[in-house]
Amino acid sequence: MRLTVAGFFLLIILSQCGGPGKNPQNRKVFRYNESAGITSLDPAFARNQANVWADNQLFNSLVQLDSNLRIVPSIAKHWDVSADGCLYTFTLRNDVYFHDSRVFSSGIGRRVTATDFVFSLNRLTDPTLSSPGAWVMEPVARIDGKLQVKALNDSTLTISLKKPFPPFTGMLAMQYCAVVPHEAVSYYGADFRSNPVGTGPFKFKMWKEGVKMVLLRNEHYFEQENGRRLPYLDAVAVTFIVDKQSAFLEFIKGNLDFISGLDAGYKDVILTASGKLNPDYADRINMVSQPYLNTEYLGFITDSLNSSMVGNPLNKKEIRQAINYGFDRRRMIRYLRNGIGEPGTRGFIPAGMPGHFRDAQYGYDYNPQKTRELLAMAGFPMGKGLPPITLSTNASYLDLCQFIQSQLSESGIRVKIDVSPPATLRENIAQARVPFFRGSWIADYPDAENYLSLFYSINQSPAGPNFTQYSNPLFDRIYKQAAGETDLQKRSLIYRELDSLVMADAPVVILFYDQVLRFTRKNIHHLGSNPMNLLELKRVIKD
Repeated sequence: MRLTVAGFFLLIILSQCGGPGKNPQNRKVFRYNESAGITSLDPAFARNQANVWADNQLFNSLVQLDSNLRIVPSIAKHWDVSADGCLYTFTLRNDVYFHDSRVFSSGIGRRVTATDFVFSLNRLTDPTLSSPGAWVMEPVARIDGKLQVKALNDSTLTISLKKPFPPFTGMLAMQYCAVVPHEAVSYYGADFRSNPVGTGPFKFKMWKEGVKMVLLRNEHYFEQENGRRLPYLDAVAVTFIVDKQSAFLEFIKGNLDFISGLDAGYKDVILTASGKLNPDYADRINMVSQPYLNTEYLGFITDSLNSSMVGNPLNKKEIRQAINYGFDRRRMIRYLRNGIGEPGTRGFIPAGMPGHFRDAQYGYDYNPQKTRELLAMAGFPMGKGLPPITLSTNASYLDLCQFIQSQLSESGIRVKIDVSPPATLRENIAQARVPFFRGSWIADYPDAENYLSLFYSINQSPAGPNFTQYSNPLFDRIYKQAAGETDLQKRSLIYRELDSLVMADAPVVILFYDQVLRFTRKNIHHLGSNPMNLLELKRVIKD
């Protein structure tokens, strides 16, 4: 009998879980697929959902978010903020250990101290690392170029800010801010990406890129629930089937325990036309849905000096606005997503986030007459003389892009669609190589500032998340004003003004505000859901 690669690795994992003498059939292995691929297990590169999901099992930060997006302790037991809002003092647990590893002289993981956070947070800003998370440390004060992150002793860490910045504690929950041991970074160098050593509920076992990843239970994990040490699972196995329809079939056959999101390849199989679970699967599958802090959009490079933008008609704001008015988002959601999601007609900040206004008047809705007027203003009446515009996407969004392509053609806007693998598209977007692209932004922390940071000129990619290279001095000035406003209601009003500026300049086309959609097998319990769609496995129980 031939043994497949996947089968071989499954035997490895089963033999490793729980110790000798135990029946492999009793191992609790949680299996999910990552079709987008994972590019790094170094938390300094946790810039997309695929990487964040894996890193969330391997690493911990000072704080974490609960299912309601409240900031709760993690490695920090508690913290205090000074009266002026500029000094944060964290008191650390003394029972958190790095995973056992050869990088330690004894081979046994050592205790985490405040010095490890000094190293990890400073590492984010190391120019030789070029971490996309360097922007997270932008609020932190510097003296002679050195971040003011200090270890007063093994269990006390202080962080000084330049000025008050209320979202900062939530930012520290991001995987970018996870603690890593200097020994592992020094030992592995660039290969730390594929040899992670963390503190999380699961520890790294193996990763055959594009084939399989295996994480094993961390028997020394510090968190407990009802007197029992977490996690409850013995292992996590991740596959990398690129075709989502094939992954869905594996889920239906019982070879995967969980899938997330909606794909054109299976949406009409598992959902009814009204977005409910197909009754044919009700005895085998559970479905959970809730509003998702995720804005799906199309982005334009707005830097006219970028080599890809020389002579490009997208340099004209009127063309970008014409595209915004040129397709019916409501029809797109109804027929291509079975009603899952809200049409993106009210700005970049998604529904459910403070700063989002349902009565916003500055967004875009379907108005083909307005599209034709704007084309004429730009010098291309009915699209005459307008060269084809290339839209870069991945296969998962091809149906949406084809819908937009068809509707825009009715107004004379010709769109060519370039389909790339997800990892390739992400890299091209980060490096500003594609003038017009399909993107999405999932909240990193529960404050609307996170969405508006995509348009702050200091954050231009690849060093930050401003993928459109947008720059507006008025926006930057108001953005900095909002950052220091401690009153949430006042800050939300400033966010509204910022969002309206972005919509007027049209560096993006909002498609829709997403919904978390999770499907699990009936024997999976306590996976739960949250508005940021974080994958939290430490409390999952598998029958």
